[in-house]
Parts: sequence; C-alpha cells; structure tokens
Amino acid sequence: MQHTNQHIDQLLQQCKRGEQSAQLEIYKRYYRAMYNTALRILNNSYDAEDMMQESFLIAFTKLSTFKGEVTFGSWLKRIVINKCLTQLKRNKRFAEVKLEVAREEEIEMEPVDYSSVKSDIVLKKINELKENYRVALTLHLIEGFDYEEVSEVMQITNQNSRTTISRAKDKLRKLLVEEMELS
Repeated sequence: MQHTNQHIDQLLQQCKRGEQSAQLEIYKRYYRAMYNTALRILNNSYDAEDMMQESFLIAFTKLSTFKGEVTFGSWLKRIVINKCLTQLKRNKRFAEVKLEVAREEEIEMEPVDYSSVKSDIVLKKINELKENYRVALTLHLIEGFDYEEVSEVMQITNQNSRTTISRAKDKLRKLLVEEMELS
C-alpha cells in the first residue's frame, strides 16, 4: 500500500494500529531531519545514527502519548534532542557552564561583514566549539529554541542558558573572524 501522499495524521493512526508500512513512511519522511539534529548535537555520525534509531523506536512505542499539541515532527525532534543530551551526559562530554561573577564591560567591536562567510564554514566552526557551547548554539540558532527552552532541555538555569549562548556566539564570532583573516 502506497502512503506517500497521505496526511501525517492518517499515517500516525495507522502506526498506532501497528502497520509497519506506515511506520516506514513516517521514518522516510523524518529520518534525515532527525539524523541532522542528532549529528549537530553529538558531532559523531555513529552516535547520531544510534540516537536517531532509538528515538524512532521510542516514538513508535509511545505514540499513544502524542497528543497533537505540537506537530509530530516537533514532538519527535524533542525526543531526539533529549536522547542526545542523555547520551552526552552518559559519556560525560557535557558540562554545565558555571556562572562567573564578572563585570559587564562595554567592549566596542569593529563591525564585521560576515556576508562572505559560507554556511558550511559557519557549521564547521560551530562544531569546533566546546560541547556545551555547540549544543546551546545548535538548539538556539539552528533548532530555533528560545533561551527558556534551551535552559529546560539542557537542565540549566535560564540565566545560565543566556550566558552560555552569549559566550558561544562570542567564541563563534572570534573563530569566524580568524577564518576570514586566513582567507
């Protein structure tokens, strides 16, 4: 039975009835986006593949808990992100940024034109950031999470979320400026 043009809600109902062809269609529609999300967080293709597969298994197993308050893709992405963060913590590769009491100094930076920087260079430089900066920036800039959502997902305070993202952006800017100077 061909499911290609069916609406996602119909496919989800068929998945709830245990129809494997519907599960395969859901997988085909979402696997690439979920893999990319996992890869951006874990920075390792093997781990990303494992977490993506496990996330689909969890989603299909717990499909009855999906209430439709958000899109299925958003619900699935949250599962993927949570699995990835759990994996990072398990591997002790994820550390919370400790808030430091620091003076807020106004530093005037010369404006930099980043328009010549290609997106693949930006992604490469994001991957060079330390783990918690990379995860926070990925969630905030790429996945579109706000500060509160980042703090919730990363299980840190809202202030720590803002600080981490701010520091990560600063570090990314420095890496991009260095890259532009080398070019």
